[in-house]
Amino acid sequence: MSRYCIHLAYHGAGYCGWQTQPNVPSVQQTLEEALSTLLRTPIVLVGCGRTDAGVHASDYYAHFDCPHPSQGEQLVAVPDNLVFKLNGYLPPDIVVYSIREVPLSFHARFDATERVYQYHVSQLRKPFRQGLYSRIFFAPDVDRMNAAARLLMQYEDFTSFAKLHTQVKTNICHLTEAHWDTVGDEWVFTIGANRFLRNMVRSVTGTLLDVGRGTLSLDGLRAIVEKKNRCAAGTSMPACGLFLSAVRYPWQEILARPMEKTRMALFVGDEAGEQD
Repeated sequence: MSRYCIHLAYHGAGYCGWQTQPNVPSVQQTLEEALSTLLRTPIVLVGCGRTDAGVHASDYYAHFDCPHPSQGEQLVAVPDNLVFKLNGYLPPDIVVYSIREVPLSFHARFDATERVYQYHVSQLRKPFRQGLYSRIFFAPDVDRMNAAARLLMQYEDFTSFAKLHTQVKTNICHLTEAHWDTVGDEWVFTIGANRFLRNMVRSVTGTLLDVGRGTLSLDGLRAIVEKKNRCAAGTSMPACGLFLSAVRYPWQEILARPMEKTRMALFVGDEAGEQD
């Protein structure tokens, strides 16, 4: 049995999200079917996290185990060949960047130390960006929104921004960054943390836009966070503007190496492989 890490990206508009669900298309199911067909053995993927319906991922990781069946052995033995064949088999809204052999102890979800999301908004109607941003009808005050984002960095309990009635043990998240940037004719909100709650980024974005619109003060934002009540926060933004833009691991730099050096670093250990 060998374990492989797959690095990919997808446009989420045509899917119910990452996770397989009955009677609706998902990214996980689409990839599993493609891999199972090419390797001629059932493949089950474990993703680095869930994304909701319509949410995109420009940086996503998953792992799968393969017993090296005789029929598909050559594809797995040369991962670049598998990547080429897989991209030819997949629909155009999913792309696989690389596949690397990893230790059996590796877990795409639990080994991730940080996830970064970005939300895109614009005042303009842009036909060639449809489905990749959310349109707003005011010019937000970016300085005020950045002040609000800095205020959020002071907190760890984000109950006020979590979807109700979800089965999570804690609403504590440790933010690593939160800021707004002007990128061309769009405003982009970037937020990073060790973990996120369901719908958290979209509700945080909507609330910060209320600050940028002038309908919510910084003291009002502080009150919302400290109430720990989802009903107190702003409107959740549409899924179309949200991207999972980075997932970080302690061994991230290893993935950029050629396959031969990757295996040596992961299984034998060098300075980069043993650092963490």
